[in-house]
Order: sequence, then structure tokens, then C-alpha cells
Amino acid sequence: MTFQYRTKGVCARSLSFSIEDGLVTGVQFDGGCGGNTQGVSRLVEGMPVEEAIRRLEGIQCGFKGTSCPDQLARALKAALAENNEQ
Repeated sequence: MTFQYRTKGVCARSLSFSIEDGLVTGVQFDGGCGGNTQGVSRLVEGMPVEEAIRRLEGIQCGFKGTSCPDQLARALKAALAENNEQ
């Protein structure tokens, strides 16, 4: 299933990803620092969702209180919650 997430407090405007058999796939950021967002996307490819959340949650970019990796963790948590509601 593919998910879309509108980011808050970071340079990237949004991100999309899929979860297949409990694994993160196809992460794409719209905007943000190209090299960093591509790096994060490739690093989490095929990673279990819970592990990606554990590793990315709470990372900060400067004084923003969040970051693109943290926003991905939040998006993954939201996707899990949405799946549990269905």
C-alpha cells in the first residue's frame, strides 16, 4: 500500500512510501536536501517498519525540532496507525 504524508517544519514538502510485508519500500521526498533525502530513502529500503521508526525518530535538523528522517518516522507511525484502524 502506498502512503502520502505532508511534512511539517522541514524543507521537504511531502513524502511518499509503501509498506510491503512489513518492510519500507519506495520512499520519495518532494523537496528537501536532495543528497540527504536520497540517502535516507536508500538506507531504509527493505528495512522493517518498526526498525526504521526506531532509527529515525527524534533526529533533529538544526533548531527545527524535527528533520526529514524524523518526518519519515512520523509518517511510518501514521501509516501503521491507519492500517490498524482498517
